[in-house]
Amino acid sequence: MDELLKLTADAGVEVSAAETALEDAEPQAARDALDRADDILTQLRERWPGMSAPERAVIGDAAAVVRRRRDAVAARVPVRRVLTDVAAEVDPEQDEDPES
Repeated sequence: MDELLKLTADAGVEVSAAETALEDAEPQAARDALDRADDILTQLRERWPGMSAPERAVIGDAAAVVRRRRDAVAARVPVRRVLTDVAAEVDPEQDEDPES
């Protein structure tokens, strides 16, 4: 159970790191921390079938709290805007020799 609790705590630490990154206006760092938290929560989900009933009760409650915090932080992360690809503009002076 100690390892499961450590994983849950590690996920919480990553969520806290994401919160701090948002406060510092670093959305990419927040996204990265949330990705790490997601990876840890995925590990816990994968181990769920092998957990005993008491482990599931403890880990399930703790992980649910971390997940709610994670979702709240993720909702605050600004959406990334992607520029569309367009054809490059041709510059008539581009091919001219600057010395001429």
